[in-house]
Amino acid sequence: MAGDQGVSYDLQTYPDRDMLAMDLANNLAGDLRSILTHEDRVVLAVPGGTSPGPVFDVLCAADLDWDRVDVMLTDERWVPEDSDRSNTRLIRERLLVDRAAKARLLPIYAPAHEPEEVLAEIEVQIANALPLAVVLLGMGTDMHTASIFPGADQLAEALDPHAPVLVAMRAPGAPEPRVTLSARVLNEAMRKHVLIFGDDKRKALENAQGKRLEDAPINAVLSGAIVHWAE
Repeated sequence: MAGDQGVSYDLQTYPDRDMLAMDLANNLAGDLRSILTHEDRVVLAVPGGTSPGPVFDVLCAADLDWDRVDVMLTDERWVPEDSDRSNTRLIRERLLVDRAAKARLLPIYAPAHEPEEVLAEIEVQIANALPLAVVLLGMGTDMHTASIFPGADQLAEALDPHAPVLVAMRAPGAPEPRVTLSARVLNEAMRKHVLIFGDDKRKALENAQGKRLEDAPINAVLSGAIVHWAE
């Protein structure tokens, strides 16, 4: 599968991470407000991990109609919600608080030994709320995004233009299975933002240009996105 040689995105750079968090949170809130003027409900999809925490701390206090917002993760580790590795736990503690406590969580985890046991029923609830209004993504130095990793077992399915909504993924170095929104669903979002920190990720983003999707999955969602970077 050939990568897009001409992926076009808008790179926004910031003097520090605090400024980035404030500006990105305001961008996300503004996007949601704008789309809510012509949609009854909207879906905001966000990543887990450590990077977006400060953004959530600002965004949760934004003045908008949170009771018309569905919040979901772009991907999740297949662990119980009380685990320190649970992304669901992170967004409950840092995003679905303050004014954003009125938002509705669309879960992508359910108690089961393997994701395949419950993926179909989780997917039905999400499919009815699509397309995503706003998505915030991260990127690793290996150029993965969400849980779409180079070398993962279901990488081709996750990148397929006709992919299902959710894909169960097992990747080298990942200690547990994951479930991720497919690249198709992420890329169909009305507004797309990518958050990266540090020189290593800036270089990885530049290095992704012209690479095949299998080698740089971030290329599947970059077109038309705003990338927010600080050292």
